[in-house]
Amino acid sequence: MKPTALLRRTSARTLLATGLLTSLVLTTGCTKSEDSDSDKAAPQQGDSGQQVASPSAGSGPACTIDAYGGEKLDLKSATVGFSQSEKEANPFRIAETASIEAEAKKRGVKLLTANAQSQFSKQISDVQDLIAKGADLLVIAPLNSDGWEPVLRTAAAKHIPIVTVDRKINATACKDYVSFIGSDFVEQGKRAADEMIEATGGKGDIAILLGSAGNNVTTERTKGFVDQIKAKAPGLKVVFQQTGEFAREKGQSVTENLIQSKPGIKGIYAENDEMGLGAVNALKGAGKKAGAVKIVTIDGTRNAVQGIVDGWIHGVIESNPRFGPLAFQTLDTFTKGSEVAQDTVIKDSAYTEANAQSDLDKAY
Repeated sequence: MKPTALLRRTSARTLLATGLLTSLVLTTGCTKSEDSDSDKAAPQQGDSGQQVASPSAGSGPACTIDAYGGEKLDLKSATVGFSQSEKEANPFRIAETASIEAEAKKRGVKLLTANAQSQFSKQISDVQDLIAKGADLLVIAPLNSDGWEPVLRTAAAKHIPIVTVDRKINATACKDYVSFIGSDFVEQGKRAADEMIEATGGKGDIAILLGSAGNNVTTERTKGFVDQIKAKAPGLKVVFQQTGEFAREKGQSVTENLIQSKPGIKGIYAENDEMGLGAVNALKGAGKKAGAVKIVTIDGTRNAVQGIVDGWIHGVIESNPRFGPLAFQTLDTFTKGSEVAQDTVIKDSAYTEANAQSDLDKAY
């Protein structure tokens, strides 16, 4: 697909255009669509735009269209396909899709969307279908990190650039895909551990509600949390780990079992807000008082931040889903022939008892 001589030049690339290194404010809302052109704008929310944490100026591997293979094009005349991975009952996915749609409309770009409804085989066929419908560029929120070879082969044959958001795929940047935009998930896990240590005083039995298997988010959020607990609070013992599949209902049922098997549990680390809110429901159903079991989650949904205000959740580490501006800026810069970062890591804030009430409007 790509000339060998061009591929050898990627190591010398410098950084993403300066425009990606500034704060980007986005409109966002709760619209949903499948396989349709974007036609709805979302209402503006507070200070909610993503900011780039790395790479810093002059650092990090980059990619160009010459190295990747393909031809320059005008983004405004292109068709972009967006593949959403999960059911949009999850506020993260609602905000993510709305962000992509709003930015496409803002830029006047034709957008085709598809939702895999949490089925990986459907996501693969969805992306193949987006390509068949004429997508010139792809933005993919992967359900799983592995298993993308059929899509990569099809995209390579047609020289279609791919940007992944939120989760990585296990493939080679600037060869199989152009760029990844997302959070530092290991760091999120470490920050969640710090919150748990503060909440529990660094002692007691704690549980982890794991995310879905098969993607880098779950693996890295678990690693960051466990490593930080071992290093900073050996008195905290992880005595229970079970997947809640990033779903509220599953998080609730797993926590109900946890309460029965480990009645003395001091804290629960939920690897996303939805599972954390399911844990809250289970604790309420068991007659527990708010704050009796310390809960720390990751995402930054409005319901979870309200949970801090109400005393049920101790802290929430943000994972900002508003990828629209950065994703389209990356595509625009890339298709004009300029360099883009192979990995763009965004800054994530946090919600605690100190700022949950005042920052509630920033949540999604």
